[in-house]
Amino acid sequence: MWLTRMTGVRSLTAPSGRIQAVLDRMPTRRALGASGRFERIGLVPHDAWLEGLVNATVHRSYSISGDNIRVEIFDDRVEIESPGRFPGIADAREPLQVTRFARNPRIARVCADLAFGQELGEGIRRMYEEMRLAGRADPAYHQTSGSVRVVLSSAPIDRALEARLPGGARDLLRVVREAGRASTGELVEASGRSRPVVLRQRRALEDAGLILWTGNSRKDPRAY
Repeated sequence: MWLTRMTGVRSLTAPSGRIQAVLDRMPTRRALGASGRFERIGLVPHDAWLEGLVNATVHRSYSISGDNIRVEIFDDRVEIESPGRFPGIADAREPLQVTRFARNPRIARVCADLAFGQELGEGIRRMYEEMRLAGRADPAYHQTSGSVRVVLSSAPIDRALEARLPGGARDLLRVVREAGRASTGELVEASGRSRPVVLRQRRALEDAGLILWTGNSRKDPRAY
């Protein structure tokens, strides 16, 4: 287990700062990368733990002294803990239902200006998306009397769900994630698969609640 600490936004921007410290210590595995070749990739998706780190910077309680944001790296997970609890209006058991809230709006603005965030309250949702896209378990939040800890595990996503998905469905999900939205025709073109195969995969992803179909009817040419 490795542990690193960070105290503020400066650590995010320093060339030899904490981001590189996490990268240097992150366990990796050999897998097929976006380039189409096998490469070493982190056991926990880069964008997921970076979002967790930025969220901790933006939302920690700087009024609590004697402690810092802690990033603990294990062989099978990354844990990020920051001083301060969720605001009273939020339920740590339902992190996806947390409404936009910035304990430190000026820091949130700096992170947005540096392109680390968008000030849209989307950090938690993006962590979930990145973990699911990588086939990993959902982030787990734990709240103590004085801190919030998020655990990003390298454990595979629900095996029962994976068993229900047809082959190649994860690749289709990646296309949707990168495009933001896509019609069935665009999915056929991007994946290089036949329309019947794409329709079967798309419906399986819909049934699993991983994507949402939007349109007036199943024959709507503007549906996506």
